[in-house]
Amino acid sequence: MDGVPQLDLKAQYASLRDEMGRAIAAVLESQSFVLGPTVDRFEAEMSAYLGGAHAIGCASGTDALILSLAALDVGPGHEVVTSPFTFFATASCAYKVGARPVFVDVEAETLQIDPARVEAAITPRTRALLPVHLFGQCCDMDALLSIAARRSLPVVEDACQGLSAQHRGKDGRTRQAGTMGRTGTYSFFPSKNLGGYGDGGLVATGDDALATRLRKLRVHGAETRYHHLEVGWNSRLDALQAAVLSVKLRHLDAWSAARAANADRYDRLLADAGLVASGRVRPLGRAPYSTHIFHQYTVRVAGRDRVAEHLKARGIGHAIYYPVPLHLQECFRDLGYGEGAFPVAEQAAREVLSLPMYPELTAGQQERVVEALGVAAKAA
Repeated sequence: MDGVPQLDLKAQYASLRDEMGRAIAAVLESQSFVLGPTVDRFEAEMSAYLGGAHAIGCASGTDALILSLAALDVGPGHEVVTSPFTFFATASCAYKVGARPVFVDVEAETLQIDPARVEAAITPRTRALLPVHLFGQCCDMDALLSIAARRSLPVVEDACQGLSAQHRGKDGRTRQAGTMGRTGTYSFFPSKNLGGYGDGGLVATGDDALATRLRKLRVHGAETRYHHLEVGWNSRLDALQAAVLSVKLRHLDAWSAARAANADRYDRLLADAGLVASGRVRPLGRAPYSTHIFHQYTVRVAGRDRVAEHLKARGIGHAIYYPVPLHLQECFRDLGYGEGAFPVAEQAAREVLSLPMYPELTAGQQERVVEALGVAAKAA
């Protein structure tokens, strides 16, 4: 039986080969490789896609987070409230500007940061809230923005997994992930739903003055060449990545729809196999206030590590996001958290398993995944 990859970027490239070749060739002909007109064009396209927010390209999603905090004057002696169940960069960005990450446990169903626990984590040293739109759906921004407004705190959205997810607010407005806080951050790492052919990132903001500062910070704090107003970073989006991303952006909504259709099919296949009713496999919950663009299709599985070994033996791709919550990482030991501090995140870290998910995934491939998962879950 043929295996199924967890992600198949070659299938996507095959459909774009000619279009991508022309875009890359145009950059090579221009010999303009860092920022420049190709990046300007992509930033304008992203601004339009995000509803008019300023779009500032940078070198990575990690840098987008660091630049956001720096532009908001978060620094030594300050605290940033965020989730312990996310990629490392979400918390490390606070360290990089001299601040301290303060973790808050997550909701059991969605694994998004739990707004009910956020306010208790805020202290006089808190300078920002940093929620994560995990796995492709929005967290509860109505609740988080309400807390932020009461406490006069900026919100930096980590939307690195959430580009094109839609949040439906209680005020009736529908807004994109990353456009509700003071800034929103995006990653264009190749595995992302909008992925480049290398690293890349972007910060979005509706604040004119903040956008101006972000543009300075990404080029060593300079507004004009060799005239530095403050110490910044070298974090520029290169033109080759911008050209690739411009091509892909035109397909993003169709890809998001295909991912959602594949997620619905997984739901049906898992239910039909009796895996959900038996409790052996539990898909994560879908938030009623958000669409889901399924950067990952993640389930909770008892005996996860044994199940993963079985899938590997069958050639079925899978991934574990994330096996160690951030508060238990060795490099964060000085924060003073221990095992048991955030039990929901810790339980999730023992159970989560992400199944193959990409727009080109076929029904036959998904059937093979679920068949192998069923055998493995019953054996575990």
